[in-house]
Amino acid sequence: MNKVNYAKELEKKIEEFQKEGRIPSLLLHACCAPCSSYCLEYLRQYFDITVFYYNPNIMNEPEYRKRVEEEKRLIAEYNRQVEIGDFEGMNSDLSARKIEIIEGDYVVKDFLDAVKGLESCPEGGDRCTKCFELRLEESAKVAAEKDFDFFTTTLTISPLKDADRLNRIGNEMAKKHGTFFLPSDFKKKEGYKRSIELSRKFDLYRQDFCGCEFSRLQRLAEKES
Repeated sequence: MNKVNYAKELEKKIEEFQKEGRIPSLLLHACCAPCSSYCLEYLRQYFDITVFYYNPNIMNEPEYRKRVEEEKRLIAEYNRQVEIGDFEGMNSDLSARKIEIIEGDYVVKDFLDAVKGLESCPEGGDRCTKCFELRLEESAKVAAEKDFDFFTTTLTISPLKDADRLNRIGNEMAKKHGTFFLPSDFKKKEGYKRSIELSRKFDLYRQDFCGCEFSRLQRLAEKES
């Protein structure tokens, strides 16, 4: 079976919108500012974006607050660029649009309930699948309730995240809640590399674990070994 190139699928969608002369609304689930940086830079030229920051998997509240404030700081910087028309050194241009943000409910118990029994799974396994389902289902609900044209996630920018799994889950949740998932694999075309460049440019806080306490402990063990 041929592997789907989700980056090309996204490009095809964008070409369709441009031919139609329309700018769809997009709810972008964001996991953190570094991962958001390239996704927002790229997508804001073609969509009216609202970031949905929903990550109950971040089990340490100070860590959660630090990450969400970095997300807001990045969005404020991008919006400032639009206000003053200053895109020097950026891949965007004057067609870039301002970005809104919605912060979802931060209830760690929702994550713990979702992954119950899978706490000892290695990073990237079944526990992560349940975590993706939790976050993408909530994103689909909000997209449907607020009548967004599409929703998608920044998670596909990570080299450690399976784009096939994320796109499959996104489409399942879109069908379940009567909305549409925008295909993506943001790591392609050096998207991940660009996210690192942007993180340095804006001095973004980059964590070395995904978010949950289980991934943090695994990362610590890897460092020690």
